[in-house]
Amino acid sequence: MMPTMTTPTLMLSPADTAAALPYPALADAIAALLRDPAVRVPPRTVLPMPAGGFFFAMPATDAQVAATKLITYVADNAVRGLPAIQGDIAVFDARDGRRLALIDGPTVTARRTAAVSLLAARTLAPRTDGPMLIVGAGVQGRSHLEAFAAGLGVRDVRIASRSAASADALVAHARAMGLRAQRVDDADAALADCPLVASCTNAEAVSLRALPRGDAFVAAVGAFTPRMAEWAPEICRAIAERGTLVVDTRDADHEAGDLLQAGIDVATVPTLGQLLDAPRPTTPQGPVFFKSCGWAGWDLAAARLVVAPLLKAAA
Repeated sequence: MMPTMTTPTLMLSPADTAAALPYPALADAIAALLRDPAVRVPPRTVLPMPAGGFFFAMPATDAQVAATKLITYVADNAVRGLPAIQGDIAVFDARDGRRLALIDGPTVTARRTAAVSLLAARTLAPRTDGPMLIVGAGVQGRSHLEAFAAGLGVRDVRIASRSAASADALVAHARAMGLRAQRVDDADAALADCPLVASCTNAEAVSLRALPRGDAFVAAVGAFTPRMAEWAPEICRAIAERGTLVVDTRDADHEAGDLLQAGIDVATVPTLGQLLDAPRPTTPQGPVFFKSCGWAGWDLAAARLVVAPLLKAAA
């Protein structure tokens, strides 16, 4: 039995949304979604806006829940005192069409992106003990810090950013969490010390031009259009030759700017879902480069986690 017609829509603030989506549980929910044959995710619509930003419409559904994320992305919104990502996710009952919840889009985007990286690291990383290098000290840098601390027990982090003030702020946040943290001013040099790497820049220009360690896991999340790139093309080609490339979904075939600008045939690169249950190599076979571009399925996984108590109570 589902909720009655008078059941109000669950309205979650950013803080409520974050509380409903703990990183380890969200990573588990994403893994469950990847194994669910009922999930349907059409290509997302990305509409350029006149002033240079983007409008995204990202629907998805399974047997019980339908959700769509409507967000805008404006890279230079910091100068306006606004977040780069704004919007909401509406969650519906897939059987009778009623709206179940309205949850904060930027919070879900931040947390599910980091949770996907966490799941990829749990599945693919040769080493998970750190230290961890985070390049980019914005929203995604913070969410990856929190996700890897909560989900992998990372205790030692290095923060690199074009803005020293932003790096110092994230270092302070890490230390408040009880982590060992320091700012590094040369991200390329820091790669030699860190088997875990998350590149979370705004991808307006290449930020990384050195090869990661042979036992490194890289979550590259800042670039999500063909024109964006965080990693130099020659580095991506070197990793393709010496290590392992993995993409989040087949949407990356036309969105993974880092790989596309390197001339890599992204359609031949395996997805996280294909490798989720594959045997792990017993010894590292070069760095693992996980390219994440975003997918409405990740938002659906978050939506399922949020409304699960509602559906269970109504069953």
